[in-house]
This record gives sequence, C-alpha cells and structure tokens, in this order.
Amino acid sequence: MSIYENLRKPPFSLDDRAVDWVRKTYDGLTLQERVGQIFVLIMMGRNEEEFARIRALKPGGVTRFFTPDFDYERRVLTEMNEAVAAPLIITADLEGSRYSFSFGTPVLGQLGLAAVDDVEATRKSAEILATEARALGVTWSFTPVIDINAAFRSAIVGTRSYGSDVDRIERHALAHIQGLQANGVAATVKHWPGEGFDDRDQHLVTTINPLSLDEWQASFGRLYRRMFDEGVLSVMSAHIAFPAYVRSKMPDAGLEAFRPASVSPLLNQTLLRDELGFNGLIVSDATSMGGLSAWGQDRITKPEIIASGCDVILFSDDPERDMAAVKEAVISGQISQTRLQDAVCRMLGLKAKLGLFEKSDVFPPVETAKAAFAKPDNVEVAQTYISRSPTLVKDVQSLFPLSVETHKRILLVDGGIVHPLMPETPPLILPELLRQEGFEVTIDRPDIKPTGGDYDLVLYALAEESLLIRGHIFLDWRKLAGGNLYRAMHRTWTHLPTAIISFGHPYYLYDAPRVPALINAYSSMDPVQRAVVDCMMGRAAFNRTSPVDAFCGLEDAHY
Repeated sequence: MSIYENLRKPPFSLDDRAVDWVRKTYDGLTLQERVGQIFVLIMMGRNEEEFARIRALKPGGVTRFFTPDFDYERRVLTEMNEAVAAPLIITADLEGSRYSFSFGTPVLGQLGLAAVDDVEATRKSAEILATEARALGVTWSFTPVIDINAAFRSAIVGTRSYGSDVDRIERHALAHIQGLQANGVAATVKHWPGEGFDDRDQHLVTTINPLSLDEWQASFGRLYRRMFDEGVLSVMSAHIAFPAYVRSKMPDAGLEAFRPASVSPLLNQTLLRDELGFNGLIVSDATSMGGLSAWGQDRITKPEIIASGCDVILFSDDPERDMAAVKEAVISGQISQTRLQDAVCRMLGLKAKLGLFEKSDVFPPVETAKAAFAKPDNVEVAQTYISRSPTLVKDVQSLFPLSVETHKRILLVDGGIVHPLMPETPPLILPELLRQEGFEVTIDRPDIKPTGGDYDLVLYALAEESLLIRGHIFLDWRKLAGGNLYRAMHRTWTHLPTAIISFGHPYYLYDAPRVPALINAYSSMDPVQRAVVDCMMGRAAFNRTSPVDAFCGLEDAHY
C-alpha cells in the first residue's frame, strides 16, 4: 500500500485535495529538502546567528522555547517560516505548569490535573494550551505523557505523568488529546514503549522497560491502543529498551535486547506499526540525550532513526553533519527511497492535517494572536482547577488550618525553585504570602538553631518538578542545612510543629517518613502557591486524594 493511500486512513484521514498537496509538495522537493523535512531543530534564547544557521538548513519544523516577548517571537518564527522549503511546523511541550506560556494562562501540569481528577478540567486545560499555542503558530505538541508513575525515585516521570493508576492515566490522556486536537494542535503520546518502571532518566542513560509481554499488554499496550483509537496523530519513540519483546522475536538477542526504541525496527515497525496498527507519525525523542549517545555515535544513530521506522528526527547538536549523514544513507541505500518517501510524506501529511497548505496558514493575524493569551475567562477557569489541586497527604498532628495566634513565628526552609531549563528561576512568593497573612517569617540560615522559644512552626518549601538531567530528586538535607553536617542530621519535628510543602516532586516522605505533615502541590507557579496558602489557612479545602503513592510504600510514613 502506498503512503498516499495510508494518508487517507486514520489518524490523518486526508481528503483528495490534501493528498494531492502532499504528493505535489514531495515531488517538488530536492533530496536535500526532503532530508530537511524530517528534522525538527531546537531554537532557544536570542542567538540570531544560530537562527540564521537553522533557516539555511530549511528544516521541516522547529521547537521553540519561548521568551516573554511576543513581538520578538513572532518575528523570529515568521522569518523561519519564510525560509523553509514547505510550510513550517512549530512544536512545543504543552505540559502545563512552568511549560505554560509566560504571557499566557497558568495551567496545571499533568500530575496536578491527575490530583484534581476531573476529565473536563484536563480537557479544558489542554484546550487553553492549544488555543494559546496556535496564536504563536504552534501546531504540534509533544504531549500527553502516558508513562506510569511506578518507580517513585524517577526524576523524569513524576509530575509530568497522570499518576500511577492506568485507568486514571487513560481517561486524562484521552481528554488531553481531545483538548489539543479539537483545537488545531496535533498530540503526541510518549514515551514509547513506556517509561516509569526504571527510576533512571533517559536523558542520562538508556532506560529499560522491564515488564513481561503480558504485563506490558495490560498496561502500556492498553494505553497506546486506546490513544490510537482516539486518533492521536503521533507517537514519540524514546531511548527506552524493551527486552521482553525483543527476546520474543530474537531469543538470543544479547545486547540487542537493550537497543533503544528510537533505533529499533522491532519496536517501531513490528510492534508499533504492524501489531498495534499505528498509522500516524513517529518522531524520535531528542537525539542529544544520553539514552541514545550511550548507545552509538551520531553518524550511525541518526540514519538508523529513519531506517528503523521513525519519520522525524528530533533535535541535533550538529544539524549540518546529521543531515549529511542521513542524505548519504539515502544515496547508499541504507535508507531506502521508499522509507524516505514514507517519512517525508507523513511529515507533510501532518502539516496538511493541520491545515498548513501555505506558509500564510502558519500564523494567525497579529492582533488576533495577541488577544488569545490569558483571556479572563480562561484564567478564571484554570484558577478553579488550581485551587482544587493542593493535596494534604499527611497531617498526623492536625496542624492545619494554621493560626496566626498559635503559629505566628515561622522558620521557612526555602529550597528555591529548581528548573534546569531556566538559568534564572523566580523565587518562591510563599514567604511574602505568609507575611501578608500576619505571620513573622524568618528564612533559615546555617547559624540558626530552631527551638520552641524562637519559632512556632518550621516549614520546608521545596519546588522541584520532574525534569531532565538530575538522576534523582531527593530531600537534600545537607543542602537545606547550608552545608552544615550536624544541622543536616537534626530534625525539628520532635520539638516543633513541622511540615513539608512540595511544589513539585511528590515523594519526599521517602527521605522524611516521620515528618508530621506533607502537602503536595505539584507545581511552583505563583497561583499554585496562593492556592496552597488558602488551603493552609482554611479558606479552601485541601484535596485528600493523591494520584500516586506519596508514602512510597513505607508503613512508618503513615504515622
């Protein structure tokens, strides 16, 4: 069956006009331009020389990490669109939380929405993200994450997932896809073939899906099939191995059992395409990640990504080198002409599905675009979801609600906002919010020895969401103690009321099982901090249902 016949089938479901556009566009591209179409390159910061370099390469798409300057973003992306061989596709990770647009509506991330556990809230949040994304020209999101939050030490799944329960993940991921794709943004389910049972980070190492075939079919297999039934347009093939499946086809696979999915014909073509019947676009995960670079050299792995069944290569540290390697692989026959055509036409098919037939179709009018951001109605409804998310996991001493009369003097141990994609992140506004309530707030210092004579309450405020290159997120007592060895070993809750507030990672009870109180809020956005204070003061009710086992399987953590 030809690629053009496949484009008429779900999830593309293109009509004659769209298929004809794909055919004519493909036929009109040179080999170099066809290779360019299967690359999505990254644009960060304001390096105009780097942007000019990317424009000259004429990629099929770009991923932009946006600044707060709308006019600048519009200019940069318009210039990129004018330079490419076919209409540009602009991508983003529409995950919410600090991935929300800085000039847009603050929207909860996936784990926060899983805590709210209202599919309409998830659908509406995705709709808000999609409408604001379209205003910037973004038409492809690398979301939702459908990984399973099984290994609590994972620093890369955590707050980015919809939790640990497959039923909950399924219903919220479906709502996420519906909210995006009904509003003109293609969704991507990730990370194929499934992450969350290995507590390591594929940005640093090739991770392993350790499930048996039966276990995988009952969990990830079920999830991916359901997303395909919903019509999700793309899948992200990750740097994750699935040895049980490979060994079912190759009993003596040896090292091949641990080949990353991104360069595995068995996982991309045999399992994903042939057995699960996925007809959409397959995009690799970011190719600069350690999970791929630990497997092989770039000059080898980049062509293998396409040859093994992925249609798009995501990012490149050296795009001139990588495009040349892919082009040479086509000329040598390592990548067949049929495979190249299939990949390029799926990329063009995605653009056609999104209505990007002309370059003028990429961006809406400027004034229309500006008006799409932070609409009062959207801000109001998103705030109602935020207000329902703070989860009181534990309060064995009935500390909450707080009272200025009994807890006036607060010692705040501020761990700061940790965000590896932001060189400078804003400070927590929590101290000022508490002062506005009438509390006397002292920020902890290495010379302070907290006693009941000086303080009425100790609060640990931690803000580290699940993101890349950190191995594990944990309660770093030494860092919190300012490097003081003895303070790092000292615990306050035996003689002072103490609570941990996590604006991110939900598993701190593993490192502090006896802390009397824990609040999980899943995001460090300012509106979330305000919602937590409202709950602590008793003006709003805490959520009492956690989307994960915040006790990390520890019996003593319940006491």
